[in-house]
Amino acid sequence: MTSLLISDLHLHPGAPEITEGFLNWLDTRARGCDALYILGDFFEAWIGDDLLELVDHDPSGNAAMAARIAEALKELADAGTAIYLMHGNRDFLLGERFAEAAGARLLPDPSVVTLGDRPLLLMHGDSLCTRDEAYQTFRAQARNPLWQEQVLSMPIQERIALAKQLRDQSGEANSNKAEDIMDVTPDEVVHVMAEHGVDTLIHGHTHRPAVHDLEVNGQPAKRLVSGDWQPGKGWEIVIEDGGEPRLREIPLA
Repeated sequence: MTSLLISDLHLHPGAPEITEGFLNWLDTRARGCDALYILGDFFEAWIGDDLLELVDHDPSGNAAMAARIAEALKELADAGTAIYLMHGNRDFLLGERFAEAAGARLLPDPSVVTLGDRPLLLMHGDSLCTRDEAYQTFRAQARNPLWQEQVLSMPIQERIALAKQLRDQSGEANSNKAEDIMDVTPDEVVHVMAEHGVDTLIHGHTHRPAVHDLEVNGQPAKRLVSGDWQPGKGWEIVIEDGGEPRLREIPLA
């Protein structure tokens, strides 16, 4: 059995090399795998599943790109690959409608899954960055169902403007933050892993791909961080035949 885990593609029409690279990766590397887990920030922004209705009326190209991605995922799912989608901090409005179109299932953050014979904790990773108090305040708001309902009730053009405003604010805020504030809090990592009874955590969000050794309850443990995709390269975590998870940089043709 082979499971692949990826995150932080930040797909958007302005980066066609990443979109084409991902579609090629789906058709080659992911073809025939047993499961694919996408751990958040799949899209640079997601304003609601009704975006899929605008394929012929969206000059930005977001709707057409989203429909193309959903179709490619559905083809992979129909061929026998189980696909799981987790919300990130950019695409927290992804809903059941897109998941159905993509042949995927939405996965709560966090989730414990068993791959091979071992339980693994899967997260997007943003909730681990507890030193960034301003972001955690926004995260709590953005995950509030009432706030999401209010946003989704807005006209789609207003949602597009809101998404741009949030991205601009995030970029400006992050430029003024210390690097360690935007990384995970080590004590929170250990706490969450102990709480879920696991010795392996896999997440994205920080754009700092690495494998970290640590201790949880006095026992050896690992934290694997998936990287963000860029023109020419991506990152995957592969688990084959119940073996150890491996982080790999992959070229994007």
